[in-house]
Amino acid sequence: MRLPSGRLVRGRALRRPLPDGLAPSYALYLLGGPPPEVPWEADWLRWPDFRLPSSRARARRLLAGAWARAATERVEVACGGGRGRTGTALACLAVLDGVPPRDAVAYVRAHYDRHAVETPWQRRYVRRFTV
Repeated sequence: MRLPSGRLVRGRALRRPLPDGLAPSYALYLLGGPPPEVPWEADWLRWPDFRLPSSRARARRLLAGAWARAATERVEVACGGGRGRTGTALACLAVLDGVPPRDAVAYVRAHYDRHAVETPWQRRYVRRFTV
């Protein structure tokens, strides 16, 4: 997904095969349990399916780090299905990139997946996410 600043972040579902193209240099995995081993640098944020991150402070740090790295690196954000948690994280990256929090879910749905950010509490999390 292209953010307004031009930064690119690849969102994906870990249940699907790795897409063609260049591998990421950094990934942020949003899962209830440890992610699979990958040959690139990665962080794991404990984030159960259909829920919110277990640590909002850690989520904020890791999302800000992923956004900063996307300026010069290939960044991937992924969860099991690639919609709820990944869409929520991408919406938070959009907020960090200047999209108003009230518009971030619509931005991600228009530029990534029309079903992104699946639950009311995920949408509320994005609306309350601040720069």
